[in-house]
Amino acid sequence: MSVVQRLGVWFNGFGRSGGAASDALPVRLGVPGYARKESAPVQRADFDQALVWVVVALLAFGLVMVYSASIALPDNPKFARYAHTHFLMRHLFSLVVAFVFALLAFQVPVATWEKWAPWLFVAALILLMVVLIPHVGKGVNGARRWISLGFMSFQPSELAKFAVVLYAADYMVRKMDVKERFFRAVLPMGAAVAVVGLLLLAEPDMGAFMVIAVIAMGILFLGGVNARMFFLIAAILIVAFAVMIMMSEWRRERIFAYLDPWSEKHALGKGYQLSHSLIAIGRGEIWGVGLGGSVEKLHWLPEAHTDFLLAVIGEEFGLVGVLTVIGLFFWLTRRLMQIGRQAIALDRVFAGLVAQGVGIWVGFQAFINIGVNLGALPTKGLTLPFMSYGGSAILINLVAIAVVLRIDAENRQMMRGGRA
Repeated sequence: MSVVQRLGVWFNGFGRSGGAASDALPVRLGVPGYARKESAPVQRADFDQALVWVVVALLAFGLVMVYSASIALPDNPKFARYAHTHFLMRHLFSLVVAFVFALLAFQVPVATWEKWAPWLFVAALILLMVVLIPHVGKGVNGARRWISLGFMSFQPSELAKFAVVLYAADYMVRKMDVKERFFRAVLPMGAAVAVVGLLLLAEPDMGAFMVIAVIAMGILFLGGVNARMFFLIAAILIVAFAVMIMMSEWRRERIFAYLDPWSEKHALGKGYQLSHSLIAIGRGEIWGVGLGGSVEKLHWLPEAHTDFLLAVIGEEFGLVGVLTVIGLFFWLTRRLMQIGRQAIALDRVFAGLVAQGVGIWVGFQAFINIGVNLGALPTKGLTLPFMSYGGSAILINLVAIAVVLRIDAENRQMMRGGRA
């Protein structure tokens, strides 16, 4: 049947259910009046399969690299009582727990997350205060950031990142009518972020504060705050962080070590991690020395399985491995932002801002970690999302991705004519 004949059949049969008219339609409408009941339904995925597989790839690669980077740690007297598979099994256990919570989070409608947003933010604030209580918060390397739950240590700052994403999105929806007014729209959100920042700096955890500040600022901008207020907020944050660095001697030392990590003063001090990270990446060259062949992970590079996992990837898989990781994070961030734009186009502003907020969070934190490992940014204690060792980060990251997958599933349902 030619194109002209098919169009003729369609126009002649328009308004009648079934028959040749429904067969001639170029797409399946999904409306009972225009299609025969006996026709086979088109199979569509109810979630973004590509997004799931990219996250699974990052998790799987991270699991392998955590094992590779930590296998020699029991040779250190500090970890002598641990088996060589200790960190692998702990990380695997965290993945299982995170998958369970992610599946549960996916079942929760986005409207429910919107109702919970203020209460999750309050819960995060309470936990950030609890972690500062002596004998409750667990101190590691001079920082009190963890609460021991027996089977794992929980880091409230990770929950705070997720809570700020939800709260900022909900806040912008509620303040949409006054978003052009600084004192009614921007100032209250700025005060909320400042409270979170003070609690994080008391731990101290300036890296988490930076991520949370960027998330809040990004959601405000995407929510419609005008450019002048956005740049004013950005300027205030830059000045605030500069003052914090100037007033802290050890933070100043980190900056100086970043500027010259090879100097005699810094090579064995504040620049030690950075210099050995650069040595590891340099040894990897183009193709790497092979999985398990890293020398720097043998007690030369501190925190090789957490903050500096990318350096081990660079040493064992070379430039190709580093570019692969960067490419995956670039695609993931871009896809999260696209899902958010799609939701906003469907007039689902809260859902769209949440998805874009998660995109800002993942993209910015990955950017900071990669920049630190490559020597492009000063050393900061931020892990590589989905890959570095750490139960709290894996748990909250997967819950955030599950919420975005739920947003995407509801988007697809609405585009098929259903209701979210």
